[in-house]
Order: sequence, then C-alpha cells, then structure tokens
Amino acid sequence: MISIIIQILLISVSVAMDAFAVSIGKGLTVSRVRVQDAVKSTLWFGGFQMLFPILGYFAASTFSKYVTQFDHWIIFALLVFIGGNMVHEAFEDEENSKETAQFDWKHMLPLAVACSIDAFAVGVSLAFMFTKAHMAFAILSIGVVTGLFSAAGLHIGRAFGSRWQKPAQIAGGVVLILLGIKVLLEHLGVIAF
Repeated sequence: MISIIIQILLISVSVAMDAFAVSIGKGLTVSRVRVQDAVKSTLWFGGFQMLFPILGYFAASTFSKYVTQFDHWIIFALLVFIGGNMVHEAFEDEENSKETAQFDWKHMLPLAVACSIDAFAVGVSLAFMFTKAHMAFAILSIGVVTGLFSAAGLHIGRAFGSRWQKPAQIAGGVVLILLGIKVLLEHLGVIAF
C-alpha cells in the first residue's frame, strides 16, 4: 500500500510540472501575486489536471478487455513518451516568456488544457495500474498537488525568475520515464515490488 501511495505521489508531482513551469512564467509577468490570481491558477490547473485523467481512465476502461494482455507495454510507452516530451520541451525556446499577467478564462483555459493533455494519457495508464479506489486517490492527488504547485509557481516566478522552470520540467519527465520502466520490468518479472 505504501508503494502505491508513493507511486501516486510521484506521478502527481511529475504531472504537475507542466503547470508549475507555466505558473512560473505567469509569475514573471506580475508585479505582485494577488490571492485571487493564485486561487484562479490553482483552480484552473488543478481542476483540469483532475478532469483529464478521469477522461483517460474512462477511455481506457472502455477498451481494457481488448488490451489487458499488453497493458504494461501501453503504460510503459505512454509514460516514457510523456516524460520524454516533458524533457524535450524543457530544452525548447522559452515559450512561457510570452505569458501575460492576465488570469481571465480566455488566457487560463488554453493554458490549463495544454498542461493537462499529458494527464489524459496518464489517466489511461492509471486505469491499467490501479484499482478504482486507488484511481480516485490518484485523481484527487494529481489535482491537489497541481493546484499547490501552480500557486507556488506564481510566487517562485515572481521572486526568482525562470531559473526553476527548466529543472522542474526535466525532473518531472525523468520521474515519469522511470515509473514507466519500473512498470514494464515488474510485468516482465525482472523486478518485484
């Protein structure tokens, strides 16, 4: 049980890294972080990070009877792809430098959706990894952790600038890749937890 909780928390932190990086970018654009802006970021990013894994879970549940024989390969491929993409994006041009200081729905909705697309694929993976009870905890954990990281990202962006953006994204990507490898090695019987 402890192993599952640790996995869920690692996944939650990893998935939150995109929203954290974007929040740092938003923090760079404000002269001060207002409480309402932190709350808006928390709700937008945390809410969408909860919604997309649910959508991914239901998509996977619909097709699970067809893929149970090779679900570990799907989990491995998705987590390694998502993690690799996060690491790759960390080395691309500074897209967050174009952020605006606005927190209305026109600016936050596209950011929340863009940061949550990876969470859809994670939801597909979680459907094969966990029971429904663990899945509910995972979704709640992803939303809460993302919300907290988003609020923290605003403050960090405002206080320290973009220094933490790239390392956060790289760390999140590496953790997802390692979790994907772990799942594959467990199913192949190479390691046992």
